[in-house]
Amino acid sequence: MSVMATKIGEMLLKGNLITPEQLRSALETQKKTKERVGSLLVKSGSIKEPELLAFLGRQFNIPVIDLAKYEINGEVVRLLPEEMVQKHLALPINRIGAKLIVAVADPSNMAIIDAIGFKTGYAVELVLASEREITTAINKYFDQTMEFKDIISELDEDLEVVREEDLETLDQDTRVDDAPVVKLANFILTDAIKRRASDIHVEPYEKEFRVRYRVDGVLYEVMRPPLKLRNALSSRLKIMSSLDIAERRLPQDGRIKLKIGKGREMDFRVSVLPTIHGEKIVMRLLDKASLQLDMTKLGFEVEALKDFQESIHRPYGMILVTGPTGSGKTTTLYSALSDLNKTSDNICTCEDPVEYNFAGINQVQTKEEIGLTFAGALRSFLRQDPDIIMVGEIRDYETAEIAVKAALTGHLVLSTLHTNDAPSTITRLLNMGIEPFLVSSSLNLIVAQRLARRICANCRDEVKIPPKALTDAGMKPERLKHAKPCKGKGCDDCNGTGFRGRVALYEVLPVKEEIKDLVLRGGSAIEVKREAIRIGMKTLRQSGLSKIEEGVTTLEEVLRVTAPD
Repeated sequence: MSVMATKIGEMLLKGNLITPEQLRSALETQKKTKERVGSLLVKSGSIKEPELLAFLGRQFNIPVIDLAKYEINGEVVRLLPEEMVQKHLALPINRIGAKLIVAVADPSNMAIIDAIGFKTGYAVELVLASEREITTAINKYFDQTMEFKDIISELDEDLEVVREEDLETLDQDTRVDDAPVVKLANFILTDAIKRRASDIHVEPYEKEFRVRYRVDGVLYEVMRPPLKLRNALSSRLKIMSSLDIAERRLPQDGRIKLKIGKGREMDFRVSVLPTIHGEKIVMRLLDKASLQLDMTKLGFEVEALKDFQESIHRPYGMILVTGPTGSGKTTTLYSALSDLNKTSDNICTCEDPVEYNFAGINQVQTKEEIGLTFAGALRSFLRQDPDIIMVGEIRDYETAEIAVKAALTGHLVLSTLHTNDAPSTITRLLNMGIEPFLVSSSLNLIVAQRLARRICANCRDEVKIPPKALTDAGMKPERLKHAKPCKGKGCDDCNGTGFRGRVALYEVLPVKEEIKDLVLRGGSAIEVKREAIRIGMKTLRQSGLSKIEEGVTTLEEVLRVTAPD
């Protein structure tokens, strides 16, 4: 039994925050697991983590911080060896002059101050953070796996250190085939797949080079390869994407296809952008195996799903899905096409780019440079005897006009548009120059959507939220008694974030007679929204609040991705 464990346990006992039985049980468990008593008391439910941190902060007169929201200085983190950081759960997070700010989970271990001061030469100032958040940060900055460490050590041996001015003229042809660079590129791609990332960002800066993954809609830094690899790694990724490695002044787009295991393929959509310090590469992961095409599992409410399915099974008309980039519009459209994909129908799609290949659907990739635009492809589709047409995006008057006319001449047209909500889509079409009578005649349904992070099922736990916070967000008072708000504690499954996967929030607006009349009378987006809510439309915010009631996502997530009504 450690002195510090006993000390914290006794302090909590004297403060009447735990019972003697709870402390005894935690100390018994500690003999077997060697974990910290505070952590064991939190895990057993004897005390909540915020209570423990607040109490320890008062007792030791140390400020408590939310490490998840703190901007950690990556260079400062590495002032201490990983073994020391892991052993004492003491993480340097910032440096102010000669003062080093260190986050600790156990403030009773005062000897660590002297040890860190001796090791770094700085005056040490402690702040208090949760053990879970410190562990997550340690994993983020140190745990690049042995494979990555082996690659970097190999690189240090195989690649000579070049002068800063030589970085711009590094002989790429001789470098990109070096085995370590190949290994590093492969590692980044496979590691992103393991971590369920949706995008990889490879970013060069003046004095550093970093790799970030977007997981469940949020970017996380995962590694900082040596700066000397800047050009070699970008060239390797460009070779894999079949791009021109000699062209470094213009943006380029390509694709990487990887085979993983038995029969599984992963596509990476690659975008190269020249920046002042080198080429930034963003890769979007397209995994057909994980593509969710079951409409009932996307996040639709019962009534909204019914309206959506009715609309896509009509013989003609237009269905528009709106939302910002990365809001899941393509997945919603593909789920509709998957449902409609029958041998009796001719389905044509025009996309930029074609993200997933479907058997039985004729998919066309636009090529602006040779004149194959959305409008051009759409004109050709109408000569191909189509039943259903999907246009990747309506960007201009020409595309909108052809799509509307196709919807009025017996074709079902599906497309996307960039607007903030469903009602403002009508105003957007009118602003493009489409006549009100054509808009009201052609539109069947408009869907606006956003993606919110889903609470991890493994560590989900009910939490109490002040009723005022929910009513301020827009929840009706009569719904409060049905609400079961939850939050993820953080576990290995979700890498300590409390979230795993995403759920879509939908605003579904069927264009009924009342809406058509309003459009013909020249009603504004606000009037259309008011009328839509009156006849039963659930807004994005209301859809999010429903997900809070069901314990699927958190209030913070809903406030992050939706605007007030």
